[in-house]
Amino acid sequence: MEHSHVTATKRTSKNELQFRLSQVRLLTLDVDGVMTDGWLYYTEKGEELKRFNVKDGLGIQLLMKSGIKVAIVSNGTSSSVQHRAKKLGISHCLLGIEDKLTAIKKLCDNFNLSLEQVAHVGDDLVDLSALEAVGCPMTVADAIEENKRQAIYITQALGGHGAVREICDLIRASNAESSNVENDSDQIGNSVLA
Repeated sequence: MEHSHVTATKRTSKNELQFRLSQVRLLTLDVDGVMTDGWLYYTEKGEELKRFNVKDGLGIQLLMKSGIKVAIVSNGTSSSVQHRAKKLGISHCLLGIEDKLTAIKKLCDNFNLSLEQVAHVGDDLVDLSALEAVGCPMTVADAIEENKRQAIYITQALGGHGAVREICDLIRASNAESSNVENDSDQIGNSVLA
């Protein structure tokens, strides 16, 4: 079963994209501009507010339920991100991270994964080194050009407007297709042996 909505970038074929998506075991997400629209809102008391997309949240929860780990890796330090992570059940919420690649490598060590098994979604320069290193670099439609050039997938949706849901659904679908192919191969192999 092939998804017609999966569009690879110019530097990656559709088959290569689907293969890389099927290898993902950890999704790491930037916040500002990816999980949010990138705008910052302040109360009269100077408290920072962020707007999150409910569909993105459900996509994250469905992805985690399918066995894929999700972590937030953000340069920001807003407490609203910690609240959102807790509400979604994301136990790895790394804030104030300037070197995202090092943080992602530590997560890989913790989960016994390779960088090839990581999808990272980032929209700005602070994400570039991570995008260059992971197996599945992805970005949002309104990301900077450097990130778009590095990504193997650019969402149709803007950051904070369903882009994370789009990515979560792609990863889940590719992993399900990969499992179905493996199960079909096992059944064929077992029937030959029988």
